[in-house]
Amino acid sequence: MSKKYIKEACVESLAQAIKAEEKGADRLELCAYLAFDGLTPAPDLISEVIKAVKIPVRVMIRPRNGDFNYSEEELEHMKACIAFCKKEGAEGVVFGVLNESKKLNIEAIEMLTKAAKPLKVVIHKAIDATPDIDAALKELLQVEGVDTLLTSGGKSNAFDGAENLNRLITMAGNKLEIMPAGKITQFNLTELHHLVEAEAYHGRLIVGELA
Repeated sequence: MSKKYIKEACVESLAQAIKAEEKGADRLELCAYLAFDGLTPAPDLISEVIKAVKIPVRVMIRPRNGDFNYSEEELEHMKACIAFCKKEGAEGVVFGVLNESKKLNIEAIEMLTKAAKPLKVVIHKAIDATPDIDAALKELLQVEGVDTLLTSGGKSNAFDGAENLNRLITMAGNKLEIMPAGKITQFNLTELHHLVEAEAYHGRLIVGELA
């Protein structure tokens, strides 16, 4: 029988990655500095985690804390990090780029998505900072090669954004997976699934404490 949904655990160390797999995570998002909502992890950590676990690993590509409006130099650095993840056998990469008006920088997203092929591409919660999440999703649906959108539905957590998440899932259809995130834990996941019925969910505590 197929699983009802995928549980993606957000981890920032080798020990957490191993523990998440043991506790039933179906997939990992590997980040550094979760206190800053996740930055690109060190190359050696990326290599170690991919070798140590059997489940798919998606890697955060975010060069610094703060906004998501990146310089040409930062975008080139992101491209190099994506190339490394590809070489090491990551399943996918996770990124998001906005312009000065906080709308999606589609040109940069297309460039990075092209660089990531054939990896899975996840656009992260940068989209929650855009002025109109519906308009942003419509733009994203035109970008070939984007597989997943990680979002709280434009709210601070997935429960507050549940109504928006349902609308986004309907809009995306089978073109794009909408993966809810934001304060999702092993204790409230079933409740959220009743509200949203997504195919995958993301969280630091989605399979419990990993410390």
